[in-house]
Amino acid sequence: MTSEDCPKETAADAAAFIREAYEAYQAQFLHITKRSPDRFNRRDWSGAYQDALERLDLYTRVVKRTVNALRHRLGDRLNTPAAGPEMKAAYTGLIRRRDDVELAETFFNSVVRKIYAVVGVAPRLEFIASEFKIPRIEDRTCPVCDVYRPDAGSDGLVRMFRDILGFYGAELQFQDPDADARRIAERTASTLRDVAGGARPDMVEMITSVFYRDKAAYIIGRMRIGNRIQPIAVAFLSRPEGAAADAVLMDESDVSILFSFTRSYFHVVVDRPMELVNFLKTLTPLKRVSELYTAIGFHKHGKSELYRELTRNLETAADRFDIARGEKGMVMLVFTLPSFDVVFKIIKDRFDYPKTTNPRDVRNRYKLVFRHDRAGRLVDAQEFQELTFDTARFSPALLKAFRENAAETVTIEGDRLRIRHLYTERRLTPLDIFIEEAPESESREAVLDYGRSIKELAATNIFPGDLFLKNFGVTSHGRVVFYDYDELCLLTDCNFRKLPPARGYDDEMSSEPWFFVDDKDIFPEEFRTFLRFPDHLKAVFENAHADLFDADFWHGVQERLKTGAVIHIFPYRESLRFRDAPHPRQPDLSKSPLDKPFKIGFKETCQPQPKEKIS
Repeated sequence: MTSEDCPKETAADAAAFIREAYEAYQAQFLHITKRSPDRFNRRDWSGAYQDALERLDLYTRVVKRTVNALRHRLGDRLNTPAAGPEMKAAYTGLIRRRDDVELAETFFNSVVRKIYAVVGVAPRLEFIASEFKIPRIEDRTCPVCDVYRPDAGSDGLVRMFRDILGFYGAELQFQDPDADARRIAERTASTLRDVAGGARPDMVEMITSVFYRDKAAYIIGRMRIGNRIQPIAVAFLSRPEGAAADAVLMDESDVSILFSFTRSYFHVVVDRPMELVNFLKTLTPLKRVSELYTAIGFHKHGKSELYRELTRNLETAADRFDIARGEKGMVMLVFTLPSFDVVFKIIKDRFDYPKTTNPRDVRNRYKLVFRHDRAGRLVDAQEFQELTFDTARFSPALLKAFRENAAETVTIEGDRLRIRHLYTERRLTPLDIFIEEAPESESREAVLDYGRSIKELAATNIFPGDLFLKNFGVTSHGRVVFYDYDELCLLTDCNFRKLPPARGYDDEMSSEPWFFVDDKDIFPEEFRTFLRFPDHLKAVFENAHADLFDADFWHGVQERLKTGAVIHIFPYRESLRFRDAPHPRQPDLSKSPLDKPFKIGFKETCQPQPKEKIS
């Protein structure tokens, strides 16, 4: 029997193998995720960091292993004309009853796109949209949550939260759950007085799984007050005496920031991903489905959802891709689709002077950001390969830029345009443009947050490299974040120096340094020369962040990092934290790490973290 005679048998074998590989991947993903409660309760931050890295690398490793094994197992039989479509049909039958069917489809796509070197979209080989109609959560029942109702009486909320904490008590080792229940109930009642006239919730639906990230654990749910949905998220920190509530988040904006595209992914046990995402969508209605999948650790499916969102947008909107606003990049060609709040970045064929980096270095920096703690200050980027579009959807100016700057990556043939490699990021307002266009009060706050963002990046061992305002953006929530990774590096790899004094008039007038400068040397005193704030904002920045111009500041941060210290960057406002909770205050990052408030933030040390490298 020849390979031409048995495509169905070959396809069934391949489909079963891919399903087994997917199940093995999910089992390992779950195994890593389930370590989180023990890491949290034992305050094993080094172990949690290792788990995050292991889980991030898992998907790519399993897909690669699966592709290689299939090629070895089936060889040329995979290349028969009917094999691919038959494989998809067989796989569809194998996964139709799964609760995570959308993730299983994405895994299949990842495998077959590599096997068949798919360019663009191949509906006969891959799942373009889910083959199954997955029911959304219903109004009164939810498969991912438990329901609680406050009883009558002045302590009804307190008793309800005691019951809620009692459920999570098997996982979180609470220090004083009764005190926490009182704090949470009092804060909840106070908030409801402000936003709902003091109405008591009819029911509270809490997601049964705990969300872990960095040094915090969160329980998340929603309150139903008549037809109103009120989000609620309670943050817990782990102390030597046990876990204790640190804050209650009930504003949609605060919960949305918790799931921001600038933060690392949660570790949360998920049995029904679609239902969980649907639930979270009711708490953060403006958040993209793709971002919610990514936030709970399924970044590959988040990428698939993002592509589908883009495809739907292109089908319903008539606008064209065009060059992005702002100062042009020296390394990246950046373009946007006005109706879609994402930017697209392509590495240029040749970099503008004085850039000395190369495309491989740039790709490695994006990989570093993917695996690093983003701490709310680095934009998550999705990497795409082999995309095709209708040439008519691109402006003449952008097509010209492709031909002149990215001919090695972009191919234009008639009415089809092929992009071999690009990155996508959430679209932000460049900080330099924001400062020019925003009201003065918002500009002042953005300038102050710009300094805080640099310091928080430093605390997580990241130096942006280029501190130009154009490399930072402002989110819809007014936060300043970094998005241009061309020169990004680990802070501990930098050599911060003070400028040597001039030896005389000739040195002062020289256009070249009168002292040796190594590639990794950085002179903070020179930052003033390229931080071009409007005159009325210079003093604002200097008054709050003058320490950034002093090499001693950077040396202090490096010393803390070298001890293995881990600082927790809180994803919520200081004003939301409980004042009577047994925790130190959020570190004041407007001050030097040598000052007391910053030292408190670094006080919780762990075993030294392994040093990342930019390969």
